[in-house]
Amino acid sequence: MAERLFCQGVSAVISCAGCEERRADVRLTVETCTSSSPIHKKELTVRITDDADPLFLYSLAIGEEDFQSLKSQQGLLIDFSAFPQKFIDLLEQCILEQGKQVPRFLIQLVTSSPALDCMPACLNVVETNPFKHLTHLSLKLLAGSDSDIKKYLAICIKNLKMENSILEDKLHKSEEGLSKRLTVTEQALAEKSKELDKLQNEWASQTTSLTDKYSQEITAEKEKVLQIQAQYHLQHEQQKKEMEATCNRKVHHLETRVSELETVNKDLTERKYRSESSIRELKSKLAGLEEEYQRAKQEVLSLGRENSTLDTECHENEKLLNQLRTRIAVLEQEVKDKEQVVIRSTDVCESAQEHKKKLEESLEMKQLQIGKFETTVKSISEELLKANEIIKKLQGEMKKLMEKMKLKNAVTLQQEKILGEKEQTLQKERLELNNVKRVLQQKEEEVLKLQEQLDITVQKLEESKQLLKTNENVISWLNKQLNENKIASMHGASGPSDMPCAGSAANSAALQNGLVCINLSENSTSTPLHETRPCPPTSTPLVPPNSGHVEPLGLDMKYLKKDGNLPLRGLKPLSVANTVLSRAMLPKQGNPPVISAYFPGQQTRLPAS
Repeated sequence: MAERLFCQGVSAVISCAGCEERRADVRLTVETCTSSSPIHKKELTVRITDDADPLFLYSLAIGEEDFQSLKSQQGLLIDFSAFPQKFIDLLEQCILEQGKQVPRFLIQLVTSSPALDCMPACLNVVETNPFKHLTHLSLKLLAGSDSDIKKYLAICIKNLKMENSILEDKLHKSEEGLSKRLTVTEQALAEKSKELDKLQNEWASQTTSLTDKYSQEITAEKEKVLQIQAQYHLQHEQQKKEMEATCNRKVHHLETRVSELETVNKDLTERKYRSESSIRELKSKLAGLEEEYQRAKQEVLSLGRENSTLDTECHENEKLLNQLRTRIAVLEQEVKDKEQVVIRSTDVCESAQEHKKKLEESLEMKQLQIGKFETTVKSISEELLKANEIIKKLQGEMKKLMEKMKLKNAVTLQQEKILGEKEQTLQKERLELNNVKRVLQQKEEEVLKLQEQLDITVQKLEESKQLLKTNENVISWLNKQLNENKIASMHGASGPSDMPCAGSAANSAALQNGLVCINLSENSTSTPLHETRPCPPTSTPLVPPNSGHVEPLGLDMKYLKKDGNLPLRGLKPLSVANTVLSRAMLPKQGNPPVISAYFPGQQTRLPAS
């Protein structure tokens, strides 16, 4: 496996024997290789190639053993593991310094031959200063053989093919993405162009309809104004004729009234100024309203999602528009009233031509102002129409937003239903869990009870085992005693006395065999032991030394107690014949008690027949 650590173009100073030094751009590659064939060995490969000349190849493979000799020769202070990184740091320092006129670090490629051919070359990393050139590292590189060059060229071709395939894949993917984007943008452009055409057609139709409407209204208004002017002109002529007739009569009277008319004129001029000031105020208010309208536009654009506030602002704007329209109508009425007043004043002042001329000039000024007012009203109406269109667009956007909100509400309702169902299932599972826990607690209680019962039964078992052990000990002791008595009876039968015991033949046979019968009654707690032994000779009856005190003979009853249904080991069940035989072998009532051969000093207790 080869791991590339460094591969970059470097400016190197090439010096050959008998030639001047020259600079050349060379590609320097540093790789680490691990060979796993016999032993895992790590090698550092340094390769110098030229991008312009593919047959230019110098390489060096340094192993750990080679590095130790290099370290001792050149006095290096680092290990083989840190050598590649330090070497790369030196090369990067050389790359940083190669753009300067007097570089501090240089890379030299020195060969003893007059040209770079098959002879080895030395790669030196040199630090320059005004005092001395210090060589930090010197590596001896070998020129590549034909096989090495072929391998290198094959690797280069392989890498180029891989890069070419990657680039082709990227190009194909980018072409597909760009084509998809192009189709999407073309579709969007077509849709937008269609929308633009529709909007332009709608705008043109609306503008034409509005221009036709307002042109008709203007022509109608002009005709009305002309008719009014003609009427006023006729009235004026009639009044003029009447005034000419009465002028001579009322000259003196008019002179007296001149002062009154001047005062009236002053009042009229004051009213005129007031009307002008009111007109200015209205203009300023209109400008303020226009600013407020623009602010409202900005607020509508910024607060497009707030439907309720938009509705309220639309209502307010409509109220303001109605107020403005009413104000304009009031102003028009005031203008008409003022025109009438001016006409009347001109009628009154026509006797004085100077006053008449002045009034006519004022009339012309008023007409000019009316024309200005009409133009302002037109501009305001156009702006109001634009505002209405914008409001309609905003209302359409609000409808779309409301539809989206309805869809979101439906989605949230579905999610809430799903959540409710999941909560119900969770509650059911919790109930089942509680039931399971209760059942588990009951089972644990039952297990505890069973454990207690088991402990009690284990104790009883241990007690029964102890009883069994004691019973077995007793039975073994009885067997020993029986065997001893049997041996003793055998010795007694072979003694000097030849007299048989007074009894039946069956008794003598039983005595010769040493038969012992034990009768265990299952119902009674204490079981007496019936034993038969060979009868002593009649001449010498066996009497205990203390005949006055008669003790019961046999085994103590505590050793023959039964615990439940546990059988006594070592005791065979007695048959009916054995019990009959034992009764036949028992002595009769009235006979003296027989001394037990197994327990000396004790007498046998025989049950009543």
